[in-house]
Amino acid sequence: MSDLVVVSFADEQTAFELRAKLSQLQKEYLIDMEDVVVVTKDASGKVKIHQAVSLTAMGAVGGGFWGMLIGMLFLNPLLGAAVGAGAGALSGKLSDIGVNDQFMKELAESFKPGCAAVFVLVRKATGDKLLEELREFHGKGKVLKTSLSKDEEATLREFIEGNGGQ
Repeated sequence: MSDLVVVSFADEQTAFELRAKLSQLQKEYLIDMEDVVVVTKDASGKVKIHQAVSLTAMGAVGGGFWGMLIGMLFLNPLLGAAVGAGAGALSGKLSDIGVNDQFMKELAESFKPGCAAVFVLVRKATGDKLLEELREFHGKGKVLKTSLSKDEEATLREFIEGNGGQ
């Protein structure tokens, strides 16, 4: 089962930097994430979700491949690819894997304009090594929500909010 961690920042840049750092650490096997999303609220109050992976594009590519393959069976690969890409893009657009989009939008409504948050679904993490690698974010954010144990959440809060002596 995955754990949800939501960390907010006063600016968008820090949130995007954290997402990039977490993605790098996943390549180093220090964290295994199911999903990582940045949600921003601009000066006019509009909430925007920045997915790490575009499901629409992934659906179009997969659908195009399968459509072309099926089209080859019926001697019309171009038509099959076009129909498959369209169907795949539509199914990707309608899919919602990872953190629930509606949940992210509702939580982001309470942000001040210009703020951002990183929503992370963590499958597994090497806690002590992970915090050491994330020391550049010490004291820069605020933990909004987690599904971690009380001890793990307290450690994360001390680190992210700068309340501890890290």
